[in-house]
Amino acid sequence: MLDLKSISRVFSNGDESVTALEDLSLTIHKNEFVAFMGSSGSGKSTLMNILGCLDRPNQGEYFIDNRNVAELDDAELSHIRNKHIGFIFQTFHLLPKLDAISNIKLPLRYSTTSEQEGHQTALELLERVGLGHRIHHKPFEMSGGQRQRVAIARALINQPSVILADEPTGNLDSKTSLEIMNLLNELHQQGQTIVMVTHEDEIAHHAQRVIHMKDGKILKEEVNR
Repeated sequence: MLDLKSISRVFSNGDESVTALEDLSLTIHKNEFVAFMGSSGSGKSTLMNILGCLDRPNQGEYFIDNRNVAELDDAELSHIRNKHIGFIFQTFHLLPKLDAISNIKLPLRYSTTSEQEGHQTALELLERVGLGHRIHHKPFEMSGGQRQRVAIARALINQPSVILADEPTGNLDSKTSLEIMNLLNELHQQGQTIVMVTHEDEIAHHAQRVIHMKDGKILKEEVNR
């Protein structure tokens, strides 16, 4: 599904260059649950940006379902980000003036889905993440765990091929973190491909495969049974 071949990403800072990723190759298959771990500066966030088509490598090739991302124009990239990739962020990124269902429906503004169909799908997703009773609550009226559930529902609204979760439990307490990971596990068991960044060992071990990164390279991989 996601195939990286000899990817390098170098950032220029005046006369200095910083290598964030160096000759990295990796394949993520359909219905995998993969976690990336590494200290600050290991390259995991840069890698997530490339996987999410938010950044481009300086060298190497990135394929999504056998399509070379480098050959796609801006409109095609926007379509992939909207329809094929669901994003979950550590800080939720919900619009404070919108209620739960309106936040979930935001990605539909760039789709051909009718208002009625989109509204029904959003209602079903709220039920699916256990928030059917919070339809019209705004973010400030919800706990951190509830806000992250809304963010997960929003990520699912366009039935994406893959979910990219960047520190999805980073702002949550241990009990709420477990609830969110149980939800992600359920989605994975239902066929969803999930790629996650985390710095917590207990969170990473929910994934099938844990990839440790250092200095822009893959240090080692672990497979969880």
